[in-house]
Amino acid sequence: MNRIFFTALLIAAVMISSCGKQEDKSNTNSDKSKFKVGLVFDVGGRGDKSFNDAAYKGLERAKKDFGIDFEVIDPGDGADRESALRKLASKPDISLIFGVGFIFTEDITKIAQDFPDKKFGCVDYSINPNVKIPDNLVALEFKEEEGSFLVGALACLTSKTKKLGFVGGMESALIRKFEKGFVQGAKYIDPECKIFVSYVSVTGEGFKNPGKAEEIAISQYSSGADIIYHASGLSGIGVFKAAKENKKFAIGVDLDQYTEAPGFVLTSMVKVVDEIIYNTILDMKNGPFKGGIKSLGLKENGVGYVYDNNNKNLISPEVKEKIEGIKKKIIDGEIKVSAE
Repeated sequence: MNRIFFTALLIAAVMISSCGKQEDKSNTNSDKSKFKVGLVFDVGGRGDKSFNDAAYKGLERAKKDFGIDFEVIDPGDGADRESALRKLASKPDISLIFGVGFIFTEDITKIAQDFPDKKFGCVDYSINPNVKIPDNLVALEFKEEEGSFLVGALACLTSKTKKLGFVGGMESALIRKFEKGFVQGAKYIDPECKIFVSYVSVTGEGFKNPGKAEEIAISQYSSGADIIYHASGLSGIGVFKAAKENKKFAIGVDLDQYTEAPGFVLTSMVKVVDEIIYNTILDMKNGPFKGGIKSLGLKENGVGYVYDNNNKNLISPEVKEKIEGIKKKIIDGEIKVSAE
């Protein structure tokens, strides 16, 4: 009797042990198959309430919807971009690596060539017709000039002084797209409209110097501007501060920035950075990955402007109707917006 009981216990123990090993094996396979993404922030880093935060929002949404893991690196002043990208690319569990910002263009192109088995995405990649984009790299760009055209037209239609301001972060080809579009939009409404244009810096420092941006904004308001559009990342906080102190309007960028100065943010020119991060991860997950250039403008809902319950009391129905008409004309090709 004792022998039968002992045998039964032994068989049960073996079965339990076997089941446990099978469960562990399943968990191991699940871990190995988990999709992981790496991302390196632009100058200003997470917490800029603009460009970088939009990218992080895309990662969080992908994690929620797809169950992906992600790892981010904030290089601070952006000086260690290459080493940060290389660090992420060297990790065997990371399949897709993003660089957020045009200043990553050269570094991420090189890293993509060094790691042909990994996939890469660069937001605001600077296209150079003389440089081939690696097949494992997708260059993500926006038609910022189109969205900026709309807020320029909106600003001129709303302005009482017909004097506007533009504050750019780093004087560069990318930020000039914001400036040029804004000026064209304002001039489309009134060729006599005056636009003051200033940049915080000629380097990436221009994206994280709110004090300097505030000085510029105060100067532009003092010169008669009653609405200032900024494209300056974290420096934009200084523009919003000046708007509140001078009881004038500011226009945000990248994300809806109304909460930075409630009642003083006329609108924001939004770029769907979060959406493009999210969709690139989705494309990678579903496969096959497609490298090359991906460009988003008004037609693709890649850029736009904010009109919601927060700011609709600042924009008259007549102005809203005119802006929607202009938007349609840009999409239909009746209005050509230059990025130069």
